[in-house]
Amino acid sequence: MSQAIPANTPMITQYLKIKREHPEVLLFYRMGDFYELFFDDAKRAAALLDITLTQRGQSGGKPIPMAGVPYHSAEGYLARLVAGGESVAICEQIGDPATSKGPVERQVVRIVTPGTLHDEALLDARRDNVLVSVTPGRERWGLAWLELSSGRFNVLEVESEAEMLAELTRLSPAELLVPESLTLPDTWSQKRSLRRQGEWLFDLESATRSLCDQFEVQDLRGFGCAHLTSALIAAGVLIDYARDTQRSRLPHVTAISVENRDDAVVIDAASRRNLEIDINLGGSSDNTLASVLDTCTTAMGSRLLKRWLNRPLRQRDIVQGRHAGVALLSLDAAYMPLRETLSAVGDVERILARVALYSARPRDLARLRDALVTLPELEQQLSEVESGSALDNLRPHIRPYPEMADMLSRALVENPPVVIRDGGVIADGFDAELDEHRGMAENAGDYLIQLELRERERTGLANLKVGYNRVHGYFIELPRSQAQQAPADYIRRQTLKNAERFIIPELKEFEDKALSAKSRALTREKWLYDRLLGDLNNSLHALQSTSQALAELDVLCAFAERAEALNWVRPTLTETTGIQIDAGRHPVVEQVSETPFVPNDVTLNPDQHMLIITGPNMGGKSTYMRQTALIALLAHCGSFVPADAAEIGPLDRIFTRIGSSDDLAGGRSTFMVEMTETANILHNATQQSLILMDEIGRGTSTFDGLSLAWASAEHLAKGRALTLFATHYFEMTALPEHMEGVANIHLTATEHGDSIVFMHRIEAGPASQSYGLQVAQLAGVPNHVIKRAREKLISLEQRDVDNTAQAPRTAPQQNDLFAAAPHPVVEALENVDMDGLTPREALALLYQWRDLI
Repeated sequence: MSQAIPANTPMITQYLKIKREHPEVLLFYRMGDFYELFFDDAKRAAALLDITLTQRGQSGGKPIPMAGVPYHSAEGYLARLVAGGESVAICEQIGDPATSKGPVERQVVRIVTPGTLHDEALLDARRDNVLVSVTPGRERWGLAWLELSSGRFNVLEVESEAEMLAELTRLSPAELLVPESLTLPDTWSQKRSLRRQGEWLFDLESATRSLCDQFEVQDLRGFGCAHLTSALIAAGVLIDYARDTQRSRLPHVTAISVENRDDAVVIDAASRRNLEIDINLGGSSDNTLASVLDTCTTAMGSRLLKRWLNRPLRQRDIVQGRHAGVALLSLDAAYMPLRETLSAVGDVERILARVALYSARPRDLARLRDALVTLPELEQQLSEVESGSALDNLRPHIRPYPEMADMLSRALVENPPVVIRDGGVIADGFDAELDEHRGMAENAGDYLIQLELRERERTGLANLKVGYNRVHGYFIELPRSQAQQAPADYIRRQTLKNAERFIIPELKEFEDKALSAKSRALTREKWLYDRLLGDLNNSLHALQSTSQALAELDVLCAFAERAEALNWVRPTLTETTGIQIDAGRHPVVEQVSETPFVPNDVTLNPDQHMLIITGPNMGGKSTYMRQTALIALLAHCGSFVPADAAEIGPLDRIFTRIGSSDDLAGGRSTFMVEMTETANILHNATQQSLILMDEIGRGTSTFDGLSLAWASAEHLAKGRALTLFATHYFEMTALPEHMEGVANIHLTATEHGDSIVFMHRIEAGPASQSYGLQVAQLAGVPNHVIKRAREKLISLEQRDVDNTAQAPRTAPQQNDLFAAAPHPVVEALENVDMDGLTPREALALLYQWRDLI
C-alpha cells in the first residue's frame, strides 16, 4: 500500500486514504451489496474467514488482491473475526450515487472491536463482554471497565500488581487497554485482545475532561471517585476509546460506579480457577458452579448471576436481604408465576444499549414492546409477595410505562423484519403521510385499471390500453389504426411499429407520485423509526433502572428455584469467626455424580481453626475442601446452600492451593507455581480468611516437601486462619500435638480383597494408610507392575522396621519425623521466623534444609 496515489483509480485512491487512518484494523469497504477488502487486508481476511482471494485492477503495475463478504450476511463474518481478537472498521457509503461525481463519498461509521460489541449476533447473550483499562500509579493501580452493551461503567484501585491481575481474572476482559510501556505476565501480554495505547493518552487532566464531558458535569465529586487518580486515568482512556470506536457520545453510559475491594470477599486468580466458579479447569462452562445455579429466564439475569458469583459480598445487609428475598419467593413457590412472566421480558438491558446507540433493529423494539406490555402483570405478581427483603428495593423500578408501551404497540407491526432497510416495520395507521405513500405504491394496479375503463368510455376506443415499462414509465397505448382518433389532450410519448403510446396530464401526475411513492414511503419509515428511537432515549435512564431490577429479580427467582429443586437451605451469617456446616454437599459434584453424594460436616472456629485432612487419593479430600469454600461463597452471594444447616462467620478472603501445573511460558516449574501460590497465602491470610491447602510440598523431595508443609501449616495455625490442610505426609498428623486449634480428620475407605471402596465420609483422627497401590490398580496400572510394587513395599517396610529396632526413638509415633529428636530440620525450623518470608527466602531455606538432611 505504499504505491504512489496517482498510480491508482479514484476508488482505490479513496480506499487507501481511509485505510491510512485505520492501519491496525481490517477495513470493510462498502461497495454495493458487498464489503470489500484490498491488499494485505484481503489476504488476511481470506485466510481467517476461508473466503476466496481474487484480484481487482492494478496498483503500481501489480494486481490488487481483493476479498469480500456479502453485506446482508456480514455479521457472521464479523463474529468470527472478533472471536479471533481482530478489530474491523466499517466503512459505509454516505453519499448519493446519483449525484456523486467520482467515487461515492464513504466514511468509517464504527469500529468493531472485541471489547466494544453491542450487536446481538456478535455477543454471547449470557456472558458479560467487558472492555478494561489499566493504569499503574505511583502507589496504586487503577482499573476501569465498561460493558458497552449495558452501559455499566466501574472503577477500582488496588495496591499491588498481584491484586490487579486477580481483578483482571475476575473481569475476564474481552479487550484490555494498557500503556505501551507496561510489562504484563505472558498470560496477558500474549493475548490478541491486548491493545497498547500511547503513553500521552494516560493523562489525568484529559481523562477528567473526557469523563466530565461524557456525564455533562463540572466535576466528578458527585460520583465519589474524584480522589481515585489512577482509576480516573484508566477510565478516561477507556471512555475515549469507546466513543472513538462507536463514533458516538454513548448516551446510555450515564454514571461511573466505584468498587471497593473491602466490600467483597477477595478471591485471587489461582483460587478462582481452582473453584471453577463459571469456567472449569478445561476452559469451558460445563460442570461449574454457575452451570448448576443458572436457571435464569433472561440473559441479563444470567450475566448478573455470574457477576454475583464472582464477587461474593461482605456487606451483610445486602446479602441477608437477598437471603430474605429468596426465602419469601420460596413460600408457596411464589417464584413460579414471576419466572413465567419474566421469560417474556427478554434482554432489555442490551436492547436499551442499542437504542441509545441508534443501532437497535426492528425486532429489538418488538421485544422491548413485549417486555413493556408484561410489566403491569409483573408488578401485580410482585406486590403479592410479602415485603421486608431485597425485593423491596426492586418494587419501585418494576413499574409500567403505559405511554411508551402504547406508542410501540401502535408503531410496530406484530412481527417486523430483521432490518429497517426494506421497510415494512411501521404499522399501518400510525402515520398518515406514510399511509398515503404506501397506498399510492400498493394501489397503482387498481388505479390503472380504473383509468383504462374511464378512458375507453371517454374516447369510445375499445382497444385502448394503459401500461407501464421501466424505460418509458406509464402510458396509454392505441393501435396505429386508431391513433388518429386520440383526443387533443393525448401527448405522444412513443411510436411503435403497430401502435402509438401517449401520456395525459392525469397519468403523468400519477406517474410522478407512483414512481417515487415507494422511495418516499421508505424514507418516511426510516425517519419515523429514528424518531421512535429518539423518544425511547428520552426515558432511557428510567428504563435502564427497570432492566437492572428485572435482572436482579430473575436471579433471586433462580436462587429460589434452585433451593427448592436441590434441597438447599438458608445459611445464617454470624458475627463470630468460623464456619459450621452440617451435612454439607458439593453443589456441582452432587449434580453430576451417578451415585448418591455422601454429605459431611465442617467445624472451623477459634478453638478449632485448622483441620489436617488425610486419606487415600480419590477418597474425597479435594471435594470436601472445595465444597466448604463453595458453600461459604454461595452464602456471601445471597444464595441458599447445599447442606442441612450452615452458619458462616465473616470472611475477607478465600484462598486455594489445590493442584498445579508448569508455567512453561513464564519459566516456572510446577513446584515454583506451588510455592508462589503458597507464599501469597502465607503473606495475606488473616483470621477471617478461609484457606484450602492440598498436598503442599509434593513437588520436591520427601524431606524438603515435608519440611515446607509443616512450616506452612504451623505458620497458618499461629495466624489462626480458617484452614483445611490436606496432605499425604502422615507426619503432619502430629501437628495437633504441637499447636492449639489444630485437629485431625480423615476420609474413610475400606479394603475388599486387593481392591478399595471409598466411603467418602469424614471421621475424626488421622488416616491409617494411603491405599496408593489400590488406587493405582483402579487407574488401570498393569497387574505385573502392581505386583512388583507390592513386593517393593514389603521390602521397604521391613527395612524401616529393622532400622527402627536398631535405633529406637524416644516415645516415637510411627513415621513421625518430628517426634524424633534431635533433627537438623527441626532445629532449623525452630530458629526461623516464618512471618514475612518472601518466596525467594523460602526457596533458599528449602535448599539449606536439603543439605541438612
